[in-house]
Amino acid sequence: MYDHPGEQSAADPIRLLAVRDTPLSLDEVFAAVGDPAAGGTALFVGTVRDHDGGADVNALGYSAHPSAEAELRRVAEKVAADFPVRAMAAVHRVGELAVGDLAVVVAVSCPHRAEAFAACRRLIDDLKHEVPIWKHQRFSDGTEEWVGAC
Repeated sequence: MYDHPGEQSAADPIRLLAVRDTPLSLDEVFAAVGDPAAGGTALFVGTVRDHDGGADVNALGYSAHPSAEAELRRVAEKVAADFPVRAMAAVHRVGELAVGDLAVVVAVSCPHRAEAFAACRRLIDDLKHEVPIWKHQRFSDGTEEWVGAC
């Protein structure tokens, strides 16, 4: 669907950004942030769980605005400007997902672990709050809900 890895220059630490409708790969994201000057790499993996708010989840789908990748780049650039990022990657899934499927994978490598953890946390938090990707959950009791940015 929207599988366009971020463009990069030699000085650009953003190695991979994508919103895609195919299964995500931990290996792909981890490999994208490899850097010999990085002493720490933090990786976050968001998976589809079988419940939310005390209700059993039957089905879940993500959809994205066409600007999602541009907004993802904007978020990543802000994080890279605030931390000593050597390399960064973020991939979010859209479409119908099953319990246990990978929904989002982000990774950041920095000179030290504390910086990598902080930058990775900021990247996933800002992605969830600022990138126009919406979650549609359907519950076993027949109810459903849309969740704003995720």
